[in-house]
Amino acid sequence: MNLDHAKNVARVLSEALPFIQKFSKKTIVVKYGGNAMIDESLKSSFARDIVLLRCVGMQPIVVHGGGPQIDQQLKLQGKEGRFVQGMRVTDGETMRIVEMVLGGLVNKEIVTLINTRGGRALGLTGRDGSLLRAKPLVLKDDQGCALDLGFVGEVESVDVAMLNALLAADFIPVIAPIGVDHIGAAYNINADLVAGKIAEEMKAEKLVLLTNTPGVLDRSGVLIEKIVAARVSELVDSGVIYGGMLPKIQCALDAVAAGVDSAHVIDGRVPHAVLLELLTEVGIGTLICHEAGV
Repeated sequence: MNLDHAKNVARVLSEALPFIQKFSKKTIVVKYGGNAMIDESLKSSFARDIVLLRCVGMQPIVVHGGGPQIDQQLKLQGKEGRFVQGMRVTDGETMRIVEMVLGGLVNKEIVTLINTRGGRALGLTGRDGSLLRAKPLVLKDDQGCALDLGFVGEVESVDVAMLNALLAADFIPVIAPIGVDHIGAAYNINADLVAGKIAEEMKAEKLVLLTNTPGVLDRSGVLIEKIVAARVSELVDSGVIYGGMLPKIQCALDAVAAGVDSAHVIDGRVPHAVLLELLTEVGIGTLICHEAGV
């Protein structure tokens, strides 16, 4: 390492210090999805970012998706994924595939990535200890009729005591978005909604949602740096917010309305996106806030 490079490293660390101090002992909920879960170099940089956050005193909780992996497995079974208002329609067979992919393959890979980089990750689904109590998600069409989504749920409650115990024991919880109802039936829950609800219940400092776009883009493809609650209906009606971005924005708004300091939709295709968002002045993506003055 030459002297100029060493000086640059020292400068970066020095500039990160105020943010490290600010977020020390604070809970940071990160929804991990998109290309960041597929590209090998991005997977590695994400795992390192999460370990670094824990090493400097923050308390990261990772909630992951796995849409492409589920679609791949569905294809092998001769099935095709179908979405309604950004939610995957989930019949009984699809639910079994979702549990196998999210609770098994994807979750364990993320845990291994973090652990081999020096972290202490522990994989969970909402079934484990009834961490995520679920109820059926009810969506309606334009005529007000309920849509049949199958085993698609929403979070009714979160076992905060379990998560606090894991964080106190220096674990990094890695959570697959599968919930369970009072009779033991499993539900597929949108990972953004799970991350938002956990952020609410844990009174997190930040909710960070990784995506495959720079953030929320306007009709001209320009990044919208801030969205407040009052503008959401306008952006939905105009088609700026649609599809899979709908649950992201809604869960972010719900989280900040419930007391989460801030929520961000950021580009997971950027190496070390989480560190750029949390430990630099630059920040990336779209800030979601409840009031215009925030």
